[in-house]
Amino acid sequence: MSNAQYETYEAPYEPYALPYEPTEPDAQSYEPTEPHARSYAPTEPHPQPYVPGQVTGPPPSGALPGGGRAEARRAARRAKTARGTGGPPPSERAEGLRRLVPQALVVAFLAGGTSAFVAEDKAVLLSVDGKPRTLHTFADDVGELLADEGLAVGAHDIVAPATGTALASGDEVAVRYGRPLRLTLDGERRQVWTTARTVDGALRQLGVRAEGAHLSASRSRRIGRDGLDLAVRTERTVTIMADGRERTIRTNAATVGEAVAEAGVTLRGQDTTSVAPDSFPRDGMTVTVMRIRGSKEVREEAIPFEVKRVQDPTLFRGTEVVVQAGRQGARRVTYALRSVNGVKQRPRRIGSEVVREPQNRIVKVGTKRMPSSVAGADGLDWSSLARCESGGRPGAVDPSGTYGGLYQFDTRTWQGLGGTGRPQDASASEQTFRAKKLYVQRGAAPWPHCGRHLRG
Repeated sequence: MSNAQYETYEAPYEPYALPYEPTEPDAQSYEPTEPHARSYAPTEPHPQPYVPGQVTGPPPSGALPGGGRAEARRAARRAKTARGTGGPPPSERAEGLRRLVPQALVVAFLAGGTSAFVAEDKAVLLSVDGKPRTLHTFADDVGELLADEGLAVGAHDIVAPATGTALASGDEVAVRYGRPLRLTLDGERRQVWTTARTVDGALRQLGVRAEGAHLSASRSRRIGRDGLDLAVRTERTVTIMADGRERTIRTNAATVGEAVAEAGVTLRGQDTTSVAPDSFPRDGMTVTVMRIRGSKEVREEAIPFEVKRVQDPTLFRGTEVVVQAGRQGARRVTYALRSVNGVKQRPRRIGSEVVREPQNRIVKVGTKRMPSSVAGADGLDWSSLARCESGGRPGAVDPSGTYGGLYQFDTRTWQGLGGTGRPQDASASEQTFRAKKLYVQRGAAPWPHCGRHLRG
């Protein structure tokens, strides 16, 4: 089109309220010349006829190589970024923006008209953690918008719509930051993430049943970006068995002991529970209260003596002589007696004291070879005498207990012949030897009824 057609542009829309007002004389003005129309008066004449899409001569002030709407968007973004990146003071940034935007407008107008430039500017509602604000942006998508606004998001944050979604005027973008919640739920500790800003919202978001629960923080407490430590004890069903009765309660107690107390059961003395009192009560748990009654008992117990055997070469083999009789010792033993719910338990030894030391029994054991004969008695029939007296049994004892052995010695006679202990405890050969010695001393008189068998 001709330059004359270019100077007056009929806008097919209502005048767009620009976010600036030029304040200095050299600022380019942009005022509509009649209703629903705006005019553009170039400050310098074109050196040659204007051809759409072609730029000749130096670029307008403030434009970068390439020009057009893209340059206008980049200029607007740089102006916006300068506000939050530690640039010049606010007054200087505002002044620079007032100069930059009109220049970008001129470039955009040259590239295709005011309508194309205005179409790049979008009015978007941005909500960050529930705080909404409306802003104008040239960003193409959600990710670019967040970058322009200096909003960094991580893996635990939520952005809706997604960061790659294209933006259009009137869109709404919500950003909800994740918060670490160090949660102890019914005794089990773990760390979770939530985008809720209050304890109540976090519990609902995590699906924690909080009705009747004990919370370490109020439901209305706000959760900061650095997170929160929260302990939750939900309501559980616990059955208490005590004193022959069953009690089922709903509780959010922290320990079994607290649950037992809530059931109206009191523990006294040594009473305890089937589950450790300081453990966490689980849902559906059954706890039995054990009534313990205890006492002590002192008993006197014997300490057995030892038998020490000493060899003696002066005694015949098979001969044992008790030199020292043994005597048992005694000790006092203390036992703890306990009954659980009326049932007696096995006594437990808790102490001991020796009252009397035991005395060992000392026995001399002969090692001397036993003589096989006694002069004057070897030719007699001793086996016949033994059969008559005892039936030939070396350990035989008469009904009165006075006489014993093959030849029915009384203990006094036996020991007088050099025997030790009781005759029925000696070997058969020793008994025969002692009988022969007795015969040499007294003949057959010690066996008045059976002595005749000695001579067949």
